[in-house]
Amino acid sequence: MATHPRSLHALLGGGAVADVLLWRRRNVSAAAVVGATAVWFVFERAGYSLPSVLSNALLLLVAILFFWAKSASLLNRWATRPLPPLPNLEVSDVVVEKAADRALVWINRVLAVGHDIAIKRDRKVFIQVILVLWVVSYIGMLFNFLTLIYIGVMVSLLVPPLYEKYQDHIDEKLGVAHSVLSRHIDTIITRAGQSAKQKKTE
Repeated sequence: MATHPRSLHALLGGGAVADVLLWRRRNVSAAAVVGATAVWFVFERAGYSLPSVLSNALLLLVAILFFWAKSASLLNRWATRPLPPLPNLEVSDVVVEKAADRALVWINRVLAVGHDIAIKRDRKVFIQVILVLWVVSYIGMLFNFLTLIYIGVMVSLLVPPLYEKYQDHIDEKLGVAHSVLSRHIDTIITRAGQSAKQKKTE
């Protein structure tokens, strides 16, 4: 098998998320598949709505925290050693900064594409964006939003390990498909440019 300059694990971030997506933590990956399927079944097949499930989950969480605090305070009066403290329920600044940094990267990529289309007038990028948006729109007509999210989660959990296993063959096929698609896009751009020149001369 050919060696690649960067592994798929590194391209996916090289952390715990990459381990889960590549099934190097099989228990967590399997739990993610089961959890996503359970959530999809609850909302899509069982007929529950998001507000009702969220309110019931929060109600259960508040009740558990209340009785946990009460029982801890009562048991602490009779215990010779103090019970462990209740967890501090807060989001750390590090988590927020990491999420903001990753969101900033994606936002800048989208803005860069918009810059190439609006300022540089890159026809190739414009046609590629049109094709991607058309495919997303067509798929969106076939499935509802929740099913699309479920399909996205399943694809992100099933495709990376298969790609890692058959990376050379997939790269070869994708290279051929990319070259064919690029030729078609270049043909469309050339014809569009020729038609625009003809209109100007007329």
